[in-house]
Amino acid sequence: MIDAELTFNLEHKQFVIRVDETNALELYVDNCLRKRDSSENPVGYVWTNIELNWEEHRYVEARLTRESRALHVTVNRETVFSESLS
Repeated sequence: MIDAELTFNLEHKQFVIRVDETNALELYVDNCLRKRDSSENPVGYVWTNIELNWEEHRYVEARLTRESRALHVTVNRETVFSESLS
């Protein structure tokens, strides 16, 4: 069951960060799962490179501190979301 879902738009692409009740962290691009971290590590981490028009790229990263449920999302290392999910 999905506990939190955040949707972001990058020009004609869309990416979604999902966290379920077990603190598994997932990254989707255009409804396709790119990365999933369901490890027991204290910090979950997913990332991907999204290609846009004219060979332009965006590097997307998401980190979830599992104990505090703090989620931090960046695009090209600039923060686009940083809050606790609790």
